[in-house]
Order: sequence, then structure tokens, then C-alpha cells
Amino acid sequence: MTTTELTQPTFLLVDDDDYSLDLAYLTLVKLGFTLAEKFQIAHNGMEGLCALDGMPQPPDFIICDIFMPHKDGFEFIAELSKRGYQGGVVFVSVGDSQTLSMASYIAVQSGLKVLGVLKKPLQQDALRQMLYGKVAS
Repeated sequence: MTTTELTQPTFLLVDDDDYSLDLAYLTLVKLGFTLAEKFQIAHNGMEGLCALDGMPQPPDFIICDIFMPHKDGFEFIAELSKRGYQGGVVFVSVGDSQTLSMASYIAVQSGLKVLGVLKKPLQQDALRQMLYGKVAS
């Protein structure tokens, strides 16, 4: 294992839209997170939980949509909380600001570490601000 592999954080990307998943992955690569094996992708909250269960350790960061079939972001939040997830969470959605704020509030009240909420499409600068301070340690 190289030093880079040891310092690269792991990510779980959960979104029902393939374009949004691709954009999130490419944005993370542009930000310097380059090891493909450090990324897990899921198309809904149910798949996200299965991916989480299959990871050797919980991911450092989860980027999650709010509106998805088969366990939406709110149900996913509840499951993350039950599992005691300790990593950072970023919510993304095409929904209105009120919905994003509500998801963030529920997650924080459930004990999750919410790094922020972003409107789709994902913006590289906004994501950089949320992640880089958390990755540097």
C-alpha cells in the first residue's frame, strides 16, 4: 500500500440518478480523491445500506440524495443513526431549501455529523469547502 492509499478517505455515494452519481464521482476526482476502490456507489437508500454493510469499515464520507425510491434520504438517515455512523454526511437534492434544511436538522438531531447540504447539480467549490477541512486531519 502506498502512502496515498493510506491517506485517501473513503466515500459512499447514494443517489438514484446516474448523472448525479457520475457528477459526484468526477467532482471528487477533480478534488484529488483518485483511488476508485475508495468509492462505493448505490442507487437508493436500500442499496446504500447494503453497500455500507459490505464495506470493511464505514466510509469517511457519505454523499446522499434526499428523494430516492426504496428508502429515501430520510429513511437512510434513520438507519445511519441506528448504526451509529460517525463519518461526515453531505446531502444533495433538487428539492427546495426547506427540504434540505429539514433533512440536515433531522440528521443532526439523530447524532449524525452533517457537513452541509447542496442543491443539485453538485458544485465543486461548495463540496471542496465542506470536505477539505475534514480530510486534512
